[in-house]
Amino acid sequence: MHHASIRTANIHRAIAFYEQLGFAVAERFTTGYTLACWMEGLSSRIELIQIPEPNPTSDPFADEHYVGYYHLSFDLTQLAPDLPEWLAKLKERFAVASQNNLDGLLPLKVLLEPTQQQIGNTVYEVAFVADADGLPLEFIRVLAKI
Repeated sequence: MHHASIRTANIHRAIAFYEQLGFAVAERFTTGYTLACWMEGLSSRIELIQIPEPNPTSDPFADEHYVGYYHLSFDLTQLAPDLPEWLAKLKERFAVASQNNLDGLLPLKVLLEPTQQQIGNTVYEVAFVADADGLPLEFIRVLAKI
């Protein structure tokens, strides 16, 4: 996959959010009449597109009847030795950034604390957070093959 595209109400706040996750802006450009950029990090690429006059965001994580794209998932198996520790450090980074009023960032919203989940013959460690616009993001690590 080349990239995943995310529409955002405030591109500067979204960039600041994804920078806290370890992404960096690779290209800035306009698409039609609005600002956009590609960001690279966590072994992936995302595209942020600012939407002027945005509608309120749906809550796909809490709405069990929601249909459509659900979340982005980032595999941290090779990047972080421990998901709970990684998430704790991420919360700290967001707390400092929000206290310093970095582009309007708020403290990190955790949707699901790290938990274990078996899918097929693999045991994963899984956590979910909400991005700057409320989009669920999943962070996953392989713990074991059974």
